[in-house]
Amino acid sequence: MRKITIIGSGSWGVALAIHLAKLGHKIKIWSFSKEEADLINNEKKCKFLPKVTLPEGIECCLDFKEAIEGTEIILHVTPSKFTRSTVSEYKKYVTNQPIIICSKGFERDTLLPLDEVIKQEMPDAKIGVLSGPSHAEEVSIGIPTVMVIASEDDNILFDIQNIFMSPEFRIYTSHDVRGVEIGGAFKNIIAFCAGVAAGIHLGDNSFAALITRGLGEITRLGVALGGKKDTLYGLSGLGDLIVTCLSEHSRNRKAGKLIGEGKTIEEARKEVGMVIESIDNIEAAYELSKIHNVEMPIVDGVYDILYNNLDPKEAVTMLMTRDKKFE
Repeated sequence: MRKITIIGSGSWGVALAIHLAKLGHKIKIWSFSKEEADLINNEKKCKFLPKVTLPEGIECCLDFKEAIEGTEIILHVTPSKFTRSTVSEYKKYVTNQPIIICSKGFERDTLLPLDEVIKQEMPDAKIGVLSGPSHAEEVSIGIPTVMVIASEDDNILFDIQNIFMSPEFRIYTSHDVRGVEIGGAFKNIIAFCAGVAAGIHLGDNSFAALITRGLGEITRLGVALGGKKDTLYGLSGLGDLIVTCLSEHSRNRKAGKLIGEGKTIEEARKEVGMVIESIDNIEAAYELSKIHNVEMPIVDGVYDILYNNLDPKEAVTMLMTRDKKFE
């Protein structure tokens, strides 16, 4: 039995808590919301996973000190845009616990991946990144799921692998922290585009092309940023891309579909009801592609849809009529 802290009481944080508690670990969840904490503690429920009853061994609190002191591992599961502000509040309670980043995204203002954000706040932190195709709705009810843990520290790799592994949850290991982060962050952008495609009633041919060419864009940028091509064709890149583009569970796909149907960004945010990582990361990917001179026509198109009032159908025409190229 291990004592594990989860920073964040959203659907993914709670799904991880459920999985780990079922394996016998003792879980403390930190939440910013008294409403969410009370629901977890008093009713064994999560508002984002309404059909699931939480097992014993999970406690939720509002205080960082209470959540972190005496625990052995920290899973960081806040939206990417809140990573720096949250870490800056809890870092004084961290001793030698490794911090496992379970969030996906880049920091908008600095264009930094989340491991670099945490290193700026905590230069001596031991860091891992957990990513892969993993909807909270399915993990929370024990549907078989396979993910990858990346770290430069082999002790972290093998510890997390041993803690998480079960007949319903398989973990692979990797040293490519950057590649695993990039795959998890930027697949949300292509999933958003898949939603736009659904919103304007495109077909299976279009989705297949979008996933394939989208993976190419993610890989080109990922390699430019220091990731490995093989990583981006693995669980955190291709695997996560498939599940997020095709599933109705995906909030990023849902948001894109709403945009394709003519809704505004704010209307889409309100209807989805949770943080939409893709909208924040589209700007980051767009700017990084220009800085590193990486061609990303799909990202350019969706950026123009969101911020330059480009009609989604016109964006499709522009992509389809680009100059002829070798694959």
